[in-house]
Amino acid sequence: MSTFSAFDTDLQAPATLTAVDISCWFGDHKVLEKVNLTMEAGKVTALIGPSGCGKSTFLRTLNRMHELVPSAALAGEVRLNEDDIYDDGIKITDVRRQVGMVFQKPNPFPAMSIRDNVLSGLTLTGRKISGSGADDLVEETLAKSGLWTEVKDRLRNAGGSLSGGQQQRLCIARSLAVRPSVLLMDEPCSALDPTSTRRIEQTIQELSTEVTIVIVTHNMQQAQRVSDDCAFFLAEAGTPGGIVEAGPTELMFSVPQDPRTLDYVHGRFG
Repeated sequence: MSTFSAFDTDLQAPATLTAVDISCWFGDHKVLEKVNLTMEAGKVTALIGPSGCGKSTFLRTLNRMHELVPSAALAGEVRLNEDDIYDDGIKITDVRRQVGMVFQKPNPFPAMSIRDNVLSGLTLTGRKISGSGADDLVEETLAKSGLWTEVKDRLRNAGGSLSGGQQQRLCIARSLAVRPSVLLMDEPCSALDPTSTRRIEQTIQELSTEVTIVIVTHNMQQAQRVSDDCAFFLAEAGTPGGIVEAGPTELMFSVPQDPRTLDYVHGRFG
């Protein structure tokens, strides 16, 4: 059994994620072919590329959500710091605690209060907190997600009473409450208005020193604004998706090594 060093403490600290030769299938259909990528601790990595190239599938391998699909299969390793999250000795609940997920559409528990939404992740991962500790955690995580000043006087209101952008920030707070090392975001702004999008982007930038962030986005300007590194995925002529190139965002958008990357980031296809 591996010693899952990233799980040895409850203190939140960014961790490095490393994908090693990740291949994915849905039934007989292969959707990813030997993807290798290092997502550095304390940085924002953007996954970009046209629809259908495997970005979201890859993202879901990073906290073992891919295996929830009955027909899904996977080969390769995903290492959180030095330990493979697919090791037989690693509990899936421990993986989900350390590698959180924010989805494309906000998914708070609509009838549950704002406060209880934030704390719900603790219950789901078997952790207990009460009294002033719970109050402090609610304030801390809502502040980190940029929502505290907007909701501090109505914490007992239902989560479903918030606007779409506020609900997405509530979901971020809920993910942060369990002290993850990594936060995955699958197009978190695609259903939001420009004002809410700017606030989410600001939140991402503010959080990046405390938690490693991996974000899927189709918005090239957003990738430029929020990410430190980029990975360009592409699936051509019916072949499985893979990474064309990856590197610092500034270089990927200014002097990429592959002409396909240059064409994509400048909107010539996709």
